[in-house]
Amino acid sequence: MMKKTSRKGKGGRACVVVLGDLGRSPRMQYHALSLARQANLEVDIVAYGGSQPHSALLEHRSIHIHTMTPWPKFLQNLPWIFRPVTLLVKPLVQFLMLLWFLVRICSPAFFIVQNPPSVPTLIAVKWVSVLKRSAFIIDWHNFGHTLLALSLGRNSSFVAVYRWIEKYFGKMADDSFCVTKAMQHELAENWDIKATVFYDQPPEFFHVASLLEKHELFYRLHSNIIQPLGLQDCVSYGAGMLGHEHQETFSTRLVGKDIFLKQNRPAVVVSSTSWTPDEDFNILLEAAVMYDRRVAALLNEDDSIPDEFVWKEIYDEKQCLFPRLLFIITGKGPDKQEYEDKISKLHLKRVAFRTMWLSAEDYPLLLGSADLGVCLHTSSSGLDLPMKVVDMFGCGLPVCAVSYSCINELVKVGKNGLLFSSSSELADELLMLFRGFPNECNDLHSLKKSTVEMGSRRWSTEWEEHAKPLISQVITQYQD
Repeated sequence: MMKKTSRKGKGGRACVVVLGDLGRSPRMQYHALSLARQANLEVDIVAYGGSQPHSALLEHRSIHIHTMTPWPKFLQNLPWIFRPVTLLVKPLVQFLMLLWFLVRICSPAFFIVQNPPSVPTLIAVKWVSVLKRSAFIIDWHNFGHTLLALSLGRNSSFVAVYRWIEKYFGKMADDSFCVTKAMQHELAENWDIKATVFYDQPPEFFHVASLLEKHELFYRLHSNIIQPLGLQDCVSYGAGMLGHEHQETFSTRLVGKDIFLKQNRPAVVVSSTSWTPDEDFNILLEAAVMYDRRVAALLNEDDSIPDEFVWKEIYDEKQCLFPRLLFIITGKGPDKQEYEDKISKLHLKRVAFRTMWLSAEDYPLLLGSADLGVCLHTSSSGLDLPMKVVDMFGCGLPVCAVSYSCINELVKVGKNGLLFSSSSELADELLMLFRGFPNECNDLHSLKKSTVEMGSRRWSTEWEEHAKPLISQVITQYQD
């Protein structure tokens, strides 16, 4: 529901533009909150609907959300022969719609636009900024042409044109933010664009979950947890009897007024994804299979032993040398169904997968309740950092992440995480970290303790130091 928009404009107003699902654009949500809270501005957000944004955004009286209609889904799945037409028509329709929404809002001191996507976003926002005499600020999350190249190839003429537009209009921005020092260097050296590095940081609602928060979250997720993607697995086995009157979940037990973690609980491994080509989830699936087989070999298990016998044995034991692993994969995206089909065909005795989409309030609680995070983000440009890892660190959750050029700006090996380059390396790390879980897994405990001690700067602090000075300068130039 759209709130009534204040007519205060120019120096007292800002506009945040996202040509995407606002609920899946946390950095731009946080920008809007900081502009309203820390800069005391009226903030318009022009974006697509879809996923619910955080309640703090919806409840703030100075934030006004204008929801555009997204490109119809049935047009996204047309046969390949229509692809060239779609690549031309889609940005034209988006351009006209974006123009319509932007010209109708009250004139702001500045527009801050998420990039990518670059086309038609940068063109439309630049044109309207000239019309309204507003500043034009780009927040560089990645490069749009490198994402397009994942599907069309680097030698595509469409990619070449896209890159030219991205660079041309990128240079027309009055100011820019970017997410890494590596990206700042690339923009300066090869694009002639001066950008301020503004690292992603988690907001205050990302924290280590308490036992009560874990218990209540797992109870809310009970119906998702007990439902396997394929046949019954090591987590769904016997789970149908849990959850009665809030007494028990797959991981916690309520005894009187006290909550306890189960000794034979599975280790919870969380990964978040947009299910796109820049994240190869085959690496995770292969690592899961390797973990399952290597544990069986280490325990000298006979492959002929029925699954139910193995599952019952694990449940009955107070502690096992290697635990069951429950991978909870969150997110929405085009390749989700393909990977769910693959998961449903796996035949694993000690590993289970669940895919789900969580609310903006429950997602931080899941991270704060998990035992390990896994990141498969490789970056189409090699110059951006995964915000999901930032969120995990904010919850004191150590991470195993794919190694690429600038990931060391975020992940410090042996302190808040580990890096891997193959499924075999990831499987080795899972075996090392979870050996003796939950009490005797010293490597995991050490990593988690270090992650919590290192802490994480919060979004508001980073914004105050690196974004607010630039924003204040722009506002001064555009006072009524």
